[in-house]
Amino acid sequence: MNRQEMINRVADRTTPWDIVVIGGGATGVGVAIDAAVRGLDVLLLEAKDFGKGTSSRSTKLIHGGVRYLEQGNISLVMEALKERGLLRQNAPHLVHDLAFIVPNYSWWEAPFYGIGMKVYDLLAGKYGFGRSRILSSEETITRLPNLQTEGLRGGVVYYDGQFDDTRLLIHMAATAADHGGTLLNYAPVVEITKDADGFADGVVLRDEETGQTHKAAAKIVINATGMFADSVRQMTEPDATAMIAPSQGIHLVFERSFLRADSALMVPHTSDGRVLFAIPWHNHTVVGTTDTPIEKATYEPLPFEEEIQFILDTAAQFLSRPPTRADILSIYVGIRPLVKADSAGGKTSALSRDHTIHIDGAGLITIVGGKWTTYRHMAEDCVNHAITLGRLDDKPCATRDLKLHGYHASAEKFGELEVYGSDALAIQALGQQDPSLLAPMHPALPYCPAEVIWAARSEMARSVEDILARRTRALFLNAQAAIDLAPQVATILAAELGQDQHWIDNQIATFRTLAAQYKVPELP
Repeated sequence: MNRQEMINRVADRTTPWDIVVIGGGATGVGVAIDAAVRGLDVLLLEAKDFGKGTSSRSTKLIHGGVRYLEQGNISLVMEALKERGLLRQNAPHLVHDLAFIVPNYSWWEAPFYGIGMKVYDLLAGKYGFGRSRILSSEETITRLPNLQTEGLRGGVVYYDGQFDDTRLLIHMAATAADHGGTLLNYAPVVEITKDADGFADGVVLRDEETGQTHKAAAKIVINATGMFADSVRQMTEPDATAMIAPSQGIHLVFERSFLRADSALMVPHTSDGRVLFAIPWHNHTVVGTTDTPIEKATYEPLPFEEEIQFILDTAAQFLSRPPTRADILSIYVGIRPLVKADSAGGKTSALSRDHTIHIDGAGLITIVGGKWTTYRHMAEDCVNHAITLGRLDDKPCATRDLKLHGYHASAEKFGELEVYGSDALAIQALGQQDPSLLAPMHPALPYCPAEVIWAARSEMARSVEDILARRTRALFLNAQAAIDLAPQVATILAAELGQDQHWIDNQIATFRTLAAQYKVPELP
Protein backbone atom coordinates (compact mmCIF):
# COMPACT_ATOMS: atom_id res chain seq x y z
CA MET A 1 0.00 0.00 0.00
CA ASN A 2 1.29 3.43 -0.96
CA ARG A 3 -0.38 6.54 0.43
CA GLN A 4 0.55 8.86 -2.42
CA GLU A 5 -0.94 6.45 -4.91
CA MET A 6 -4.12 6.29 -2.82
CA ILE A 7 -4.49 10.08 -2.57
CA ASN A 8 -3.92 10.37 -6.32
CA ARG A 9 -6.82 8.00 -6.94
CA VAL A 10 -9.07 10.23 -4.87
CA ALA A 11 -7.91 13.44 -6.54
CA ASP A 12 -8.25 11.99 -10.05
CA ARG A 13 -11.66 10.40 -9.56
CA THR A 14 -14.40 11.90 -11.77
CA THR A 15 -17.22 9.41 -11.12
CA PRO A 16 -18.95 8.46 -7.86
CA TRP A 17 -17.59 5.64 -5.75
CA ASP A 18 -20.03 2.84 -5.10
CA ILE A 19 -19.31 3.07 -1.36
CA VAL A 20 -17.40 5.50 0.84
CA VAL A 21 -16.58 4.05 4.27
CA ILE A 22 -15.77 6.41 7.14
CA GLY A 23 -13.59 4.71 9.77
CA GLY A 24 -10.42 2.63 9.54
CA GLY A 25 -10.87 0.19 12.41
CA ALA A 26 -11.84 -3.47 12.22
CA THR A 27 -15.44 -2.78 11.19
CA GLY A 28 -14.65 -0.22 8.49
CA VAL A 29 -11.77 -2.15 6.98
CA GLY A 30 -13.88 -5.32 7.09
CA VAL A 31 -16.56 -3.51 5.08
CA ALA A 32 -13.91 -2.32 2.60
CA ILE A 33 -12.70 -5.90 2.08
CA ASP A 34 -16.20 -7.25 1.56
CA ALA A 35 -17.12 -4.51 -0.91
CA ALA A 36 -13.86 -4.74 -2.86
CA VAL A 37 -14.04 -8.52 -3.17
CA ARG A 38 -17.58 -8.19 -4.55
CA GLY A 39 -16.17 -5.92 -7.25
CA LEU A 40 -17.56 -2.66 -5.86
CA ASP A 41 -15.56 0.58 -6.04
CA VAL A 42 -14.88 1.39 -2.41
CA LEU A 43 -13.04 4.26 -0.72
CA LEU A 44 -12.19 4.07 3.00
CA LEU A 45 -11.25 7.20 4.93
CA GLU A 46 -9.63 7.17 8.37
CA ALA A 47 -9.15 10.40 10.34
CA LYS A 48 -6.01 9.21 12.12
CA ASP A 49 -4.13 5.96 11.51
CA PHE A 50 -5.67 2.57 10.87
CA GLY A 51 -6.60 1.10 14.26
CA LYS A 52 -5.74 4.23 16.24
CA GLY A 53 -8.83 3.74 18.38
CA THR A 54 -10.49 0.67 19.83
CA SER A 55 -9.17 -1.82 17.27
CA SER A 56 -5.60 -1.65 18.61
CA ARG A 57 -6.56 -1.89 22.28
CA SER A 58 -8.32 -5.24 22.62
CA THR A 59 -7.57 -8.12 24.98
CA LYS A 60 -5.84 -9.78 21.97
CA LEU A 61 -8.39 -12.61 21.84
CA ILE A 62 -10.36 -14.06 18.95
CA HIS A 63 -13.04 -15.76 20.99
CA GLY A 64 -16.65 -16.80 21.20
CA GLY A 65 -17.20 -15.00 24.47
CA VAL A 66 -17.62 -17.36 27.40
CA ARG A 67 -19.50 -14.81 29.49
CA TYR A 68 -22.03 -14.18 26.71
CA LEU A 69 -22.92 -17.85 27.09
CA GLU A 70 -23.73 -17.22 30.74
CA GLN A 71 -25.89 -14.26 29.68
CA GLY A 72 -27.86 -16.61 27.43
CA ASN A 73 -26.79 -14.95 24.16
CA ILE A 74 -26.39 -18.27 22.34
CA SER A 75 -26.68 -16.80 18.84
CA LEU A 76 -23.82 -14.34 19.43
CA VAL A 77 -21.61 -17.09 20.88
CA MET A 78 -22.30 -19.43 17.96
CA GLU A 79 -21.67 -16.67 15.43
CA ALA A 80 -18.42 -15.67 17.13
CA LEU A 81 -17.20 -19.27 17.38
CA LYS A 82 -17.85 -19.77 13.68
CA GLU A 83 -16.02 -16.54 12.80
CA ARG A 84 -13.18 -17.55 15.11
CA GLY A 85 -12.74 -20.73 13.09
CA LEU A 86 -12.85 -18.88 9.78
CA LEU A 87 -10.21 -16.41 10.97
CA ARG A 88 -7.83 -19.18 11.95
CA GLN A 89 -8.46 -20.75 8.56
CA ASN A 90 -7.92 -17.54 6.58
CA ALA A 91 -5.13 -15.89 8.62
CA PRO A 92 -3.12 -18.65 10.36
CA HIS A 93 -0.09 -16.34 10.47
CA LEU A 94 -2.00 -14.07 12.84
CA VAL A 95 -4.60 -16.21 14.64
CA HIS A 96 -3.68 -19.29 16.66
CA ASP A 97 -5.04 -21.56 19.39
CA LEU A 98 -4.50 -20.78 23.04
CA ALA A 99 -5.32 -22.95 26.05
CA PHE A 100 -7.18 -21.20 28.88
CA ILE A 101 -7.15 -22.48 32.44
CA VAL A 102 -10.01 -21.75 34.83
CA PRO A 103 -8.69 -22.57 38.32
CA ASN A 104 -11.12 -24.02 40.86
CA TYR A 105 -10.92 -23.18 44.56
CA SER A 106 -14.38 -24.44 45.59
CA TRP A 107 -15.81 -27.94 45.26
CA TRP A 108 -18.63 -26.84 42.94
CA GLU A 109 -16.52 -24.89 40.43
CA ALA A 110 -15.02 -27.81 38.48
CA PRO A 111 -18.33 -29.45 37.53
CA PHE A 112 -20.04 -26.06 37.04
CA TYR A 113 -17.43 -24.61 34.68
CA GLY A 114 -16.74 -28.01 33.15
CA ILE A 115 -20.35 -28.29 31.99
CA GLY A 116 -20.27 -24.70 30.70
CA MET A 117 -17.16 -25.36 28.64
CA LYS A 118 -18.68 -28.54 27.21
CA VAL A 119 -21.57 -26.43 25.96
CA TYR A 120 -19.01 -23.99 24.53
CA ASP A 121 -17.35 -26.89 22.68
CA LEU A 122 -20.72 -28.10 21.42
CA LEU A 123 -21.68 -24.68 20.04
CA ALA A 124 -18.37 -24.44 18.17
CA GLY A 125 -19.18 -27.60 16.23
CA LYS A 126 -16.77 -28.19 13.35
CA TYR A 127 -15.08 -24.85 14.11
CA GLY A 128 -13.80 -26.05 17.49
CA PHE A 129 -10.24 -25.33 18.60
CA GLY A 130 -9.91 -28.25 21.05
CA ARG A 131 -11.92 -30.17 23.61
CA SER A 132 -12.26 -28.84 27.15
CA ARG A 133 -11.69 -31.09 30.14
CA ILE A 134 -11.41 -31.02 33.92
CA LEU A 135 -7.87 -30.92 35.34
CA SER A 136 -6.48 -32.19 38.61
CA SER A 137 -4.68 -29.73 40.84
CA GLU A 138 -1.33 -31.20 39.68
CA GLU A 139 -2.23 -30.77 36.01
CA THR A 140 -3.43 -27.24 36.67
CA ILE A 141 -0.12 -26.26 38.29
CA THR A 142 1.85 -27.90 35.46
CA ARG A 143 0.01 -25.72 32.95
CA LEU A 144 0.17 -22.56 35.11
CA PRO A 145 3.25 -22.82 37.38
CA ASN A 146 2.70 -19.34 38.83
CA LEU A 147 -0.83 -20.04 40.00
CA GLN A 148 -1.76 -19.54 43.66
CA THR A 149 -1.80 -23.08 45.10
CA GLU A 150 -3.44 -22.48 48.49
CA GLY A 151 -6.90 -24.01 48.37
CA LEU A 152 -6.55 -25.07 44.73
CA ARG A 153 -8.77 -28.05 43.92
CA GLY A 154 -8.06 -28.31 40.20
CA GLY A 155 -9.19 -26.53 37.08
CA VAL A 156 -10.82 -26.64 33.68
CA VAL A 157 -8.99 -26.20 30.37
CA TYR A 158 -10.69 -24.91 27.24
CA TYR A 159 -9.41 -23.47 23.98
CA ASP A 160 -9.92 -20.15 22.24
CA GLY A 161 -7.99 -17.98 19.80
CA GLN A 162 -5.36 -15.28 20.15
CA PHE A 163 -4.12 -12.66 17.72
CA ASP A 164 -2.27 -9.40 17.29
CA ASP A 165 -5.14 -6.99 16.66
CA THR A 166 -3.41 -4.22 14.74
CA ARG A 167 -1.20 -6.55 12.73
CA LEU A 168 -4.38 -8.30 11.61
CA LEU A 169 -5.94 -4.93 10.80
CA ILE A 170 -3.00 -3.87 8.63
CA HIS A 171 -3.20 -7.16 6.75
CA MET A 172 -6.94 -6.63 6.33
CA ALA A 173 -6.28 -3.18 4.85
CA ALA A 174 -3.74 -4.73 2.48
CA THR A 175 -6.31 -7.36 1.52
CA ALA A 176 -8.82 -4.66 0.59
CA ALA A 177 -6.12 -2.88 -1.43
CA ASP A 178 -5.11 -6.15 -3.13
CA HIS A 179 -8.69 -6.40 -4.42
CA GLY A 180 -8.85 -2.86 -5.75
CA GLY A 181 -10.00 -0.93 -2.69
CA THR A 182 -8.70 2.57 -1.98
CA LEU A 183 -7.80 3.31 1.64
CA LEU A 184 -6.47 6.52 3.17
CA ASN A 185 -5.25 7.25 6.67
CA TYR A 186 -4.94 10.78 8.02
CA ALA A 187 -7.91 11.81 5.90
CA PRO A 188 -10.77 12.97 8.17
CA VAL A 189 -14.21 13.52 6.70
CA VAL A 190 -15.20 17.12 7.38
CA GLU A 191 -18.58 17.08 5.65
CA ILE A 192 -21.15 14.64 4.32
CA THR A 193 -22.70 16.18 1.22
CA LYS A 194 -26.35 15.80 0.19
CA ASP A 195 -28.20 15.95 -3.10
CA ALA A 196 -31.27 18.09 -3.85
CA ASP A 197 -33.51 15.53 -2.16
CA GLY A 198 -31.50 15.54 1.05
CA PHE A 199 -29.81 12.17 0.58
CA ALA A 200 -26.12 11.66 1.33
CA ASP A 201 -24.25 11.64 -1.96
CA GLY A 202 -20.62 11.85 -0.88
CA VAL A 203 -18.12 13.41 1.48
CA VAL A 204 -15.53 16.12 1.74
CA LEU A 205 -12.22 14.91 3.17
CA ARG A 206 -9.09 16.72 4.24
CA ASP A 207 -5.62 15.36 3.60
CA GLU A 208 -3.92 16.03 6.95
CA GLU A 209 -0.47 15.98 5.36
CA THR A 210 -1.14 18.77 2.85
CA GLY A 211 -4.24 20.46 4.26
CA GLN A 212 -5.92 20.08 0.87
CA THR A 213 -9.58 19.07 0.71
CA HIS A 214 -11.11 16.68 -1.81
CA LYS A 215 -14.69 15.81 -2.70
CA ALA A 216 -15.60 12.16 -3.06
CA ALA A 217 -19.04 11.50 -4.55
CA ALA A 218 -20.65 8.21 -3.53
CA LYS A 219 -23.77 6.15 -4.09
CA ILE A 220 -23.70 5.07 -0.44
CA VAL A 221 -21.87 6.43 2.63
CA ILE A 222 -21.19 4.07 5.55
CA ASN A 223 -20.35 5.29 9.04
CA ALA A 224 -18.10 2.72 10.74
CA THR A 225 -16.37 5.00 13.22
CA GLY A 226 -17.08 3.02 16.38
CA MET A 227 -16.89 5.20 19.45
CA PHE A 228 -17.23 8.35 17.29
CA ALA A 229 -20.26 7.10 15.35
CA ASP A 230 -22.65 9.59 16.94
CA SER A 231 -20.59 12.62 15.89
CA VAL A 232 -20.58 11.39 12.28
CA ARG A 233 -24.34 10.76 12.41
CA GLN A 234 -24.77 14.37 13.50
CA MET A 235 -23.20 15.51 10.23
CA THR A 236 -26.44 14.52 8.49
CA GLU A 237 -28.85 14.81 11.43
CA PRO A 238 -27.59 17.40 13.97
CA ASP A 239 -30.24 16.39 16.51
CA ALA A 240 -29.61 12.63 16.22
CA THR A 241 -30.07 10.81 19.53
CA ALA A 242 -26.87 9.18 20.79
CA MET A 243 -26.58 5.43 20.14
CA ILE A 244 -23.26 4.81 21.90
CA ALA A 245 -22.72 4.14 25.62
CA PRO A 246 -18.90 4.23 25.86
CA SER A 247 -17.10 2.09 28.40
CA GLN A 248 -13.37 1.82 28.94
CA GLY A 249 -11.26 -1.18 29.80
CA ILE A 250 -7.59 -1.19 30.78
CA HIS A 251 -4.86 -3.79 30.43
CA LEU A 252 -1.60 -4.01 32.37
CA VAL A 253 1.47 -5.50 30.69
CA PHE A 254 4.18 -7.32 32.64
CA GLU A 255 7.22 -9.48 31.97
CA ARG A 256 6.50 -13.00 30.77
CA SER A 257 7.76 -14.38 34.10
CA PHE A 258 4.51 -13.43 35.83
CA LEU A 259 2.69 -16.17 33.92
CA ARG A 260 5.63 -18.36 32.88
CA ALA A 261 3.42 -20.52 30.69
CA ASP A 262 2.03 -20.96 27.21
CA SER A 263 -1.48 -21.19 28.66
CA ALA A 264 -3.67 -18.30 29.75
CA LEU A 265 -5.47 -17.76 33.05
CA MET A 266 -9.19 -16.99 32.96
CA VAL A 267 -11.05 -15.79 36.04
CA PRO A 268 -14.76 -16.04 35.16
CA HIS A 269 -16.15 -13.72 37.84
CA THR A 270 -14.56 -10.56 39.20
CA SER A 271 -16.08 -8.05 41.57
CA ASP A 272 -17.09 -5.75 38.69
CA GLY A 273 -18.92 -8.56 36.89
CA ARG A 274 -16.36 -9.06 34.13
CA VAL A 275 -13.93 -11.79 33.20
CA LEU A 276 -10.26 -11.28 34.00
CA PHE A 277 -7.57 -12.73 31.74
CA ALA A 278 -3.83 -13.14 32.17
CA ILE A 279 -2.47 -13.96 28.74
CA PRO A 280 0.93 -14.71 27.23
CA TRP A 281 1.41 -12.28 24.32
CA HIS A 282 4.57 -11.41 22.39
CA ASN A 283 6.74 -12.83 25.17
CA HIS A 284 4.97 -10.69 27.79
CA THR A 285 1.98 -11.12 30.09
CA VAL A 286 -1.17 -9.05 29.49
CA VAL A 287 -3.66 -8.80 32.36
CA GLY A 288 -7.11 -7.24 32.05
CA THR A 289 -9.73 -6.02 31.70
CA THR A 290 -12.00 -3.56 33.50
CA ASP A 291 -15.39 -2.12 32.55
CA THR A 292 -15.89 1.52 33.53
CA PRO A 293 -18.65 3.69 32.01
CA ILE A 294 -17.33 7.04 30.75
CA GLU A 295 -18.99 10.23 29.58
CA LYS A 296 -17.03 10.86 26.39
CA ALA A 297 -14.84 8.85 24.03
CA THR A 298 -11.30 10.04 23.24
CA TYR A 299 -8.47 8.62 21.16
CA GLU A 300 -6.10 8.40 24.13
CA PRO A 301 -8.17 7.58 27.23
CA LEU A 302 -6.33 7.49 30.54
CA PRO A 303 -6.61 4.74 33.16
CA PHE A 304 -8.37 5.47 36.41
CA GLU A 305 -6.37 4.71 39.53
CA GLU A 306 -9.12 2.41 40.80
CA GLU A 307 -8.88 0.38 37.58
CA ILE A 308 -5.16 -0.17 38.00
CA GLN A 309 -5.59 -1.21 41.61
CA PHE A 310 -8.52 -3.47 40.75
CA ILE A 311 -6.46 -5.49 38.28
CA LEU A 312 -3.46 -5.68 40.64
CA ASP A 313 -5.66 -6.81 43.52
CA THR A 314 -7.54 -9.39 41.43
CA ALA A 315 -4.37 -10.78 39.87
CA ALA A 316 -2.78 -11.08 43.31
CA GLN A 317 -5.57 -13.44 44.36
CA PHE A 318 -4.60 -15.95 41.67
CA LEU A 319 -0.87 -15.51 40.95
CA SER A 320 1.75 -16.83 43.38
CA ARG A 321 3.91 -13.83 42.50
CA PRO A 322 1.55 -10.87 42.94
CA PRO A 323 2.34 -8.08 40.45
CA THR A 324 2.93 -4.57 41.77
CA ARG A 325 2.82 -1.10 40.26
CA ALA A 326 6.59 -1.21 39.86
CA ASP A 327 6.27 -4.28 37.64
CA ILE A 328 3.99 -2.63 35.08
CA LEU A 329 5.77 -2.16 31.75
CA SER A 330 2.85 -0.56 29.94
CA ILE A 331 -0.81 0.32 30.44
CA TYR A 332 -3.15 0.57 27.50
CA VAL A 333 -6.76 1.69 27.59
CA GLY A 334 -9.49 0.88 25.09
CA ILE A 335 -13.03 2.16 24.69
CA ARG A 336 -15.90 -0.15 23.85
CA PRO A 337 -18.49 1.52 21.60
CA LEU A 338 -21.44 -0.33 23.11
CA VAL A 339 -24.95 0.21 21.80
CA LYS A 340 -27.23 1.84 24.36
CA ALA A 341 -29.96 -0.21 26.01
CA ASP A 342 -32.35 1.26 28.58
CA SER A 343 -32.65 -2.08 30.37
CA ALA A 344 -28.96 -2.23 31.23
CA GLY A 345 -29.44 0.03 34.20
CA GLY A 346 -26.15 1.81 33.59
CA LYS A 347 -24.04 -1.36 33.78
CA THR A 348 -22.06 -1.52 30.54
CA SER A 349 -20.94 -5.11 31.07
CA ALA A 350 -24.60 -6.06 30.56
CA LEU A 351 -24.94 -4.31 27.19
CA SER A 352 -25.17 -6.51 24.12
CA ARG A 353 -22.11 -7.09 21.93
CA ASP A 354 -24.38 -7.74 18.93
CA HIS A 355 -23.93 -5.27 16.10
CA THR A 356 -26.59 -2.77 15.03
CA ILE A 357 -27.16 -1.23 11.60
CA HIS A 358 -28.98 2.11 11.50
CA ILE A 359 -30.10 4.02 8.40
CA ASP A 360 -31.02 7.66 8.89
CA GLY A 361 -33.23 9.95 6.84
CA ALA A 362 -30.33 10.97 4.63
CA GLY A 363 -29.53 7.36 3.78
CA LEU A 364 -26.35 7.27 5.88
CA ILE A 365 -25.68 3.71 7.02
CA THR A 366 -24.20 3.44 10.50
CA ILE A 367 -22.86 0.15 11.83
CA VAL A 368 -21.97 -0.01 15.52
CA GLY A 369 -21.45 -2.60 18.23
CA GLY A 370 -20.20 -6.10 17.59
CA LYS A 371 -16.75 -7.36 18.48
CA TRP A 372 -13.39 -7.93 16.81
CA THR A 373 -14.07 -11.63 16.27
CA THR A 374 -17.22 -11.03 14.24
CA TYR A 375 -15.96 -8.23 11.96
CA ARG A 376 -16.36 -10.35 8.79
CA HIS A 377 -19.99 -11.22 9.47
CA MET A 378 -20.73 -7.61 10.41
CA ALA A 379 -19.19 -6.42 7.14
CA GLU A 380 -21.23 -8.91 5.13
CA ASP A 381 -24.45 -7.69 6.74
CA CYS A 382 -23.51 -4.04 6.22
CA VAL A 383 -22.59 -4.42 2.54
CA ASN A 384 -25.82 -6.36 1.91
CA HIS A 385 -27.72 -3.33 3.26
CA ALA A 386 -25.60 -0.97 1.15
CA ILE A 387 -26.28 -2.95 -2.03
CA THR A 388 -30.03 -2.79 -1.43
CA LEU A 389 -30.14 0.87 -0.42
CA GLY A 390 -27.75 2.06 -3.13
CA ARG A 391 -29.06 -0.22 -5.89
CA LEU A 392 -25.55 -1.55 -6.41
CA ASP A 393 -24.59 -4.69 -8.32
CA ASP A 394 -25.97 -7.52 -6.19
CA LYS A 395 -23.08 -9.95 -5.94
CA PRO A 396 -22.84 -12.47 -3.08
CA CYS A 397 -20.36 -12.10 -0.23
CA ALA A 398 -17.10 -13.90 -1.00
CA THR A 399 -15.07 -13.44 2.20
CA ARG A 400 -15.94 -16.67 4.00
CA ASP A 401 -12.98 -18.53 2.50
CA LEU A 402 -10.90 -15.49 1.53
CA LYS A 403 -7.26 -15.83 2.51
CA LEU A 404 -6.09 -12.58 4.06
CA HIS A 405 -2.99 -10.77 2.83
CA GLY A 406 0.19 -12.50 3.98
CA TYR A 407 -1.50 -15.89 4.32
CA HIS A 408 1.15 -18.51 5.07
CA ALA A 409 0.34 -21.89 6.57
CA SER A 410 3.85 -22.22 8.09
CA ALA A 411 4.53 -18.64 9.14
CA GLU A 412 6.09 -19.79 12.43
CA LYS A 413 9.27 -20.57 10.50
CA PHE A 414 9.81 -16.80 10.22
CA GLY A 415 10.36 -16.50 13.99
CA GLU A 416 9.83 -12.96 15.26
CA LEU A 417 8.54 -11.98 11.80
CA GLU A 418 5.76 -14.58 11.91
CA VAL A 419 3.04 -11.91 12.19
CA TYR A 420 3.95 -10.68 8.70
CA GLY A 421 3.20 -14.03 7.09
CA SER A 422 4.53 -14.17 3.53
CA ASP A 423 5.58 -10.50 3.78
CA ALA A 424 8.36 -11.69 6.10
CA LEU A 425 10.25 -12.78 2.98
CA ALA A 426 10.34 -9.20 1.72
CA ILE A 427 11.47 -7.91 5.12
CA GLN A 428 14.21 -10.52 5.28
CA ALA A 429 15.27 -9.51 1.77
CA LEU A 430 15.94 -5.98 3.04
CA GLY A 431 18.62 -7.44 5.30
CA GLN A 432 20.44 -9.43 2.64
CA GLN A 433 22.72 -6.52 1.71
CA ASP A 434 22.87 -5.10 5.23
CA PRO A 435 22.38 -7.72 7.99
CA SER A 436 22.20 -4.96 10.62
CA LEU A 437 18.72 -4.16 9.35
CA LEU A 438 17.52 -7.42 10.86
CA ALA A 439 19.18 -6.91 14.27
CA PRO A 440 16.94 -5.90 17.22
CA MET A 441 16.99 -2.18 17.93
CA HIS A 442 16.47 -2.64 21.69
CA PRO A 443 17.48 -5.43 24.09
CA ALA A 444 13.95 -5.65 25.57
CA LEU A 445 12.10 -5.94 22.26
CA PRO A 446 12.61 -7.92 19.02
CA TYR A 447 11.86 -5.19 16.47
CA CYS A 448 14.43 -4.40 13.78
CA PRO A 449 15.10 -1.51 11.33
CA ALA A 450 13.86 -3.53 8.35
CA GLU A 451 10.38 -3.55 9.90
CA VAL A 452 10.40 0.26 10.05
CA ILE A 453 11.43 0.47 6.40
CA TRP A 454 8.76 -2.06 5.37
CA ALA A 455 6.06 -0.21 7.31
CA ALA A 456 6.94 3.07 5.61
CA ARG A 457 7.14 1.62 2.10
CA SER A 458 4.29 -0.90 2.15
CA GLU A 459 2.00 -0.27 5.14
CA MET A 460 1.38 3.50 4.98
CA ALA A 461 3.10 4.27 8.30
CA ARG A 462 3.52 8.04 8.56
CA SER A 463 4.78 8.69 12.09
CA VAL A 464 6.88 7.28 14.90
CA GLU A 465 3.64 6.51 16.72
CA ASP A 466 2.37 4.50 13.73
CA ILE A 467 5.53 2.39 13.87
CA LEU A 468 5.90 1.89 17.61
CA ALA A 469 2.22 1.59 18.56
CA ARG A 470 0.63 -0.25 15.62
CA ARG A 471 3.02 -1.59 12.92
CA THR A 472 5.07 -2.98 15.79
CA ARG A 473 3.60 -3.26 19.30
CA ALA A 474 6.51 -1.70 21.20
CA LEU A 475 4.44 0.95 23.00
CA PHE A 476 1.89 -1.61 24.19
CA LEU A 477 4.57 -4.00 25.46
CA ASN A 478 7.10 -1.69 27.10
CA ALA A 479 6.51 2.05 27.17
CA GLN A 480 10.02 2.98 28.32
CA ALA A 481 11.66 0.78 25.69
CA ALA A 482 9.45 2.43 23.06
CA ILE A 483 10.58 5.86 24.26
CA ASP A 484 14.19 4.71 23.94
CA LEU A 485 13.51 3.55 20.37
CA ALA A 486 11.89 6.78 19.20
CA PRO A 487 15.07 8.60 17.98
CA GLN A 488 16.28 5.65 15.89
CA VAL A 489 12.84 5.01 14.43
CA ALA A 490 12.35 8.71 13.64
CA THR A 491 15.68 8.84 11.79
CA ILE A 492 14.89 5.75 9.69
CA LEU A 493 11.37 6.94 8.95
CA ALA A 494 12.54 10.44 7.98
CA ALA A 495 14.88 8.93 5.38
CA GLU A 496 12.00 6.92 3.91
CA LEU A 497 9.54 9.84 3.87
CA GLY A 498 12.00 12.53 2.82
CA GLN A 499 11.71 14.52 6.05
CA ASP A 500 14.27 16.80 7.73
CA GLN A 501 15.80 17.11 11.19
CA HIS A 502 13.06 19.46 12.38
CA TRP A 503 10.50 16.74 11.57
CA ILE A 504 12.61 14.17 13.42
CA ASP A 505 12.84 16.33 16.54
CA ASN A 506 9.12 17.03 16.51
CA GLN A 507 8.26 13.35 16.07
CA ILE A 508 10.46 12.35 19.00
CA ALA A 509 8.97 14.98 21.29
CA THR A 510 5.40 14.15 20.29
CA PHE A 511 5.90 10.45 20.80
CA ARG A 512 7.56 10.88 24.19
CA THR A 513 4.57 12.88 25.39
CA LEU A 514 2.19 10.19 24.17
CA ALA A 515 4.22 7.28 25.55
CA ALA A 516 4.35 8.84 29.01
CA GLN A 517 0.61 8.12 29.24
CA TYR A 518 1.30 4.39 28.83
CA LYS A 519 3.59 4.30 31.85
CA VAL A 520 2.20 3.68 35.31
CA PRO A 521 1.23 7.05 36.82
CA GLU A 522 2.86 8.16 40.03
CA LEU A 523 0.66 8.14 43.09
CA PRO A 524 -0.13 11.58 44.54
